[in-house]
Amino acid sequence: MPLAATPEPSAMIEVRALAKSFTLHTQGGTVLSVMQDAQLRVAPGECVGLTGASGAGKSTLMRMIWGNYLASCGSIRVGTVDVARADPRAILALRRSTLGYVSQFLRVVPRVPTLDVVAEPLLTLGRPEEFARAAAAALLSRLNIPERLWQLSPTTFSGGEQQRVNIARGFIHPWPALLLDEPTASLDAGNREIVLTLIEEAKRMGQAILGIFHDAAARTRVCDRLVDVTAFTPGIAA
Repeated sequence: MPLAATPEPSAMIEVRALAKSFTLHTQGGTVLSVMQDAQLRVAPGECVGLTGASGAGKSTLMRMIWGNYLASCGSIRVGTVDVARADPRAILALRRSTLGYVSQFLRVVPRVPTLDVVAEPLLTLGRPEEFARAAAAALLSRLNIPERLWQLSPTTFSGGEQQRVNIARGFIHPWPALLLDEPTASLDAGNREIVLTLIEEAKRMGQAILGIFHDAAARTRVCDRLVDVTAFTPGIAA
């Protein structure tokens, strides 16, 4: 009797037949196709890395999953929500509780203290203020942001400090799905190690992680699989 196939684990992030094009209104309405038939899945507890040359579409794919770019066709399922078809309120609700994102750049309201910037995702979820602030303080300490800076706006910080604040904010809640865009860029060896450990801990907690890692050693350490997006880019050979 033949052995039964092992069932594929259910995906927390699943992209099917995804395409994206941009209309260049300043060039006579020319339509530029930048992605075709993109396919990927990320299971709970798995980290998948996106690879490909600069301009191949890694960031475009991440922005579509996050909901900043509207897909031309196909589906982007995060949990039970199809981001490609969801209305803005559904996408905002998904970001509050289910889908986290650590981008390369920290964008915050000026003059808001760093401690509040990091605690804000938990406060949005209705967690007690004392709990949210304690969790924020613990992460800021772990990421070597001095306590004397916690009441200052992170807009005054160095690039590396801002990145660590962004990482603290991204890891303060155990999002079932998490997007990481170059999380170790501009970090020294000590802080890089802390971030990689945070990713490993998130995987053990069952978070599904999709990331862009130009740091090859980091990619090798935390990624379970790699997806080359050039396979989905028109006119670029994989």
